[in-house]
Amino acid sequence: MWLVVGLGNPGRQYAGNRHNAGFMVVDELIRLSGAGTPRQRMGAEIAEATLGGTKVIFCKPMEFMNASGFAVSRASAFWKIPPAQTVVVHDDMDLDFGRIRLCEAGGTGGHNGLRSIVAEMGTEAFCRVRCGIGRPPPAWEGADYVLADFSPEERHALPNLLEEAAGATRAIVEDGLVAAMNRFNRRKKDETGGAA
Repeated sequence: MWLVVGLGNPGRQYAGNRHNAGFMVVDELIRLSGAGTPRQRMGAEIAEATLGGTKVIFCKPMEFMNASGFAVSRASAFWKIPPAQTVVVHDDMDLDFGRIRLCEAGGTGGHNGLRSIVAEMGTEAFCRVRCGIGRPPPAWEGADYVLADFSPEERHALPNLLEEAAGATRAIVEDGLVAAMNRFNRRKKDETGGAA
């Protein structure tokens, strides 16, 4: 069994924000898997599905980004899912818009949702699907940038990002993290002629 967590902020006013990329990817996975309408449980929206014969719990914490860890720790404890079988999907300013990168463990990169999860879980050893949103323009603060909606140009390209991130998350569950990393992390290098 796997726990797949999408990070974001609840509420209509945040729905189109860059910071809600994780929510958007999990919504796409729920749609593709036919999981049905999520239920409010444990401070999160929870849905259950099967991917490649493996049961998956989809979790969207609903206590705001900086408290995401509470719902994640409750869900992992209730279903007895270890960190190694937990995938957290989140926005990442250190990646260009449209890029994704899979990794195991690592720091928080200043991301409040990751910081909360690490604090509540007591470990950094969970899988991440990092969805690139790019750096803010020079005049912007990071917090203002992530809490702003995607630009019209980004919204046009967003379905491709969500599709790839959903596919990468599914590959982690079905094939394991190493195989998924080899497939998806290498893909962008090949497309850019070897650039990391």
